[in-house]
Amino acid sequence: MICGLLTGILINTLASDIAFFQQYLVNGVFHVIGSIFISILKMLVVPLLTFSLICGIGGLRDIDILGRIGIKLFLLFMLTTALATTLAITVSVIIKPGQGFDITQISPSTPLSQVAPSWTQIFIDLIPQNPVAAHVEGNMLQIIFFIILFSICILITGDRGKPIIEFSKKMNEVMMKVIAVVMQVAPIGIFSLMAKTFSEQGIELILPMLHYFILVAVILILHATGTLMFLLKLLSHVSPATFMKRIRSVQIYAFSTSSSNVTIPVTLHTAEKRLGIDNTTASFVVPFGATLNMDGTAITHSVAVVFIANIYGIDLGIIDYLTVIAMTILASIGTAGVPGLGLAMLTMIFNQVGLPVESVVLVLGVDRILDMIRTAVNVTGDITIATIIACSENNLSMDIFNDPDAGQEEIHLPSS
Repeated sequence: MICGLLTGILINTLASDIAFFQQYLVNGVFHVIGSIFISILKMLVVPLLTFSLICGIGGLRDIDILGRIGIKLFLLFMLTTALATTLAITVSVIIKPGQGFDITQISPSTPLSQVAPSWTQIFIDLIPQNPVAAHVEGNMLQIIFFIILFSICILITGDRGKPIIEFSKKMNEVMMKVIAVVMQVAPIGIFSLMAKTFSEQGIELILPMLHYFILVAVILILHATGTLMFLLKLLSHVSPATFMKRIRSVQIYAFSTSSSNVTIPVTLHTAEKRLGIDNTTASFVVPFGATLNMDGTAITHSVAVVFIANIYGIDLGIIDYLTVIAMTILASIGTAGVPGLGLAMLTMIFNQVGLPVESVVLVLGVDRILDMIRTAVNVTGDITIATIIACSENNLSMDIFNDPDAGQEEIHLPSS
């Protein structure tokens, strides 16, 4: 990851105008390898999610357990998002980003072409009209809804449904092996993604917005290492230091791919094999977390509100800040099933508190790099909540959690 970052910055600084580097290296080798790596991860998401969820729910002794985990999941998602938003607003109000900012330093030109969907449409879209189409399109919330309903009905059928559960368990084990194989070549893919991103973006892109960028990055790191780890220690009594060591690969995958959904295979593998979380909990919490838990997005939105308000000299009152907290929580859910509409949701928040909607484009210059950091924070929140719930359900193996070599399996092909 670091080598890719440095390589990208060097190319951007020294060879941005050299056609050979841009055509054959950045848009050639790096683009091809990075795109293939992302495609492989995307390829794993839907089959892994399908078999893992069927195994997890099929392994429940009582449907009531599913409801209990679901309630804990929802409450923890709301709690962490509220804490993230509150932290971001509090620090931003103290630091006052944007005061004295010369708006002529940058010339926003990106049009706002997307419109946020209505809340009613968001809930309607949770139900797939065609489950096959949902799987083909990779619509995560629709897939999760259908698989949960399907798995519950498998349980209801009793013995007749057991062969399906057994088949899914075997397929889930195979998918875990596929992930282990992919992780062996991951460094090459991650290097290519990082090199391409920074060779195109360049470090100088963030200079006019450096104050805003640093503040958001610091708050994101504070939330991941402070707020979430405090909750982990308080509610699960496991070691935050050991936990952070175990999930390092997940954070690196999330940072380099900028996608919680794409990182699901690695997150599930880490949760079960590295942390010792039972499949029953991991298979249910992780996919929901990747689509609903957006702590990093909530922080970015909150800081952006204070930043833009200070630039334009607009005073926000306590009611405005409470509105931002409430709408950010809702927006983090609303953007889950609507890829690419995070910007539209931010404009909705701006409009609600009386900020110029067109000013959203001011934060776009650094948003691509911030997206990498906040995705890593999002998946950290997902796996933290999964660990807390696993502890509360006695579904966490401390033997695996405390084993530094757990999940670090070597891949060997069987000899003939």
